Amino acid sequence: MVRDKQADRVRMVRQIIIDLAVLATIGIVLGLLAPLGTGYMALPGRITYWVLLAWMGYLFYKPIGGVIVRLAPRLDLPEWSMWLASVLIASVPMATLVWIVNGLFGQLRMPSPEVALVHYLAVCLVGAVITLLFNLIPATRDASPGQVASRPERAAPSSESPRADMPRFLDRLPPELGTELIALEMEDHYVRAHSVLGSELILMRLRDAMAELDGIEGLQVHRSWWVARGAVSDVKRQGRNVRLVLDTGLEAPVSRANVQVLKDAGWI
Repeated sequence: MVRDKQADRVRMVRQIIIDLAVLATIGIVLGLLAPLGTGYMALPGRITYWVLLAWMGYLFYKPIGGVIVRLAPRLDLPEWSMWLASVLIASVPMATLVWIVNGLFGQLRMPSPEVALVHYLAVCLVGAVITLLFNLIPATRDASPGQVASRPERAAPSSESPRADMPRFLDRLPPELGTELIALEMEDHYVRAHSVLGSELILMRLRDAMAELDGIEGLQVHRSWWVARGAVSDVKRQGRNVRLVLDTGLEAPVSRANVQVLKDAGWI
């Protein structure tokens, strides 16, 4: 347990260092391009300005984005809409910070509503572009700071030596999780595999993971959840919201579009 916690901390620190390095590179590129009227600054100062803003934006966009995306399964909303919401929300404190920083180079004065709106939209645009680039770079595709870190990603086993008569996906799990898979849950760019003994993060898409589950009876009950048929012990209903209670007490949301599918399959 102690080793796992130490490994989690090392993994998180390593990821933050990678993130800051990528953001510094983006800041340097913005410094060279001189967008949003920053061309009057000398090149060294301009690069410093954009790198610092990129790092400060990390404090707002990364945690808020992680929280918003984790709410997507509960709200049953598309992930792109949650990312849009995260950019709009995070841009509020970021726009305030940029306004204060810009004021340090001149007289700090209260902007008019029109100027404030244009300023906020400009920050939103830059924040959206950086967020998009950040999530397209494989090295930065990791759990957000503040999320519970899992064990470091294990290398996928060689396809030349799969366990006999086992679905390919089970070969990706550590031995301590066993082979009794109960659910798959999408987390950012990972899939969290839940077994009766615990869970593990696997770097792959949910649809790719489901393609490796030949022989295990189950259904995709939500955009970000797959559930094994034999793991369902109860069904919770709250108005129009339906959740499957699994043997371990874990609850998987059911999207409204899949409620009838589960009824037809005899699950609920």
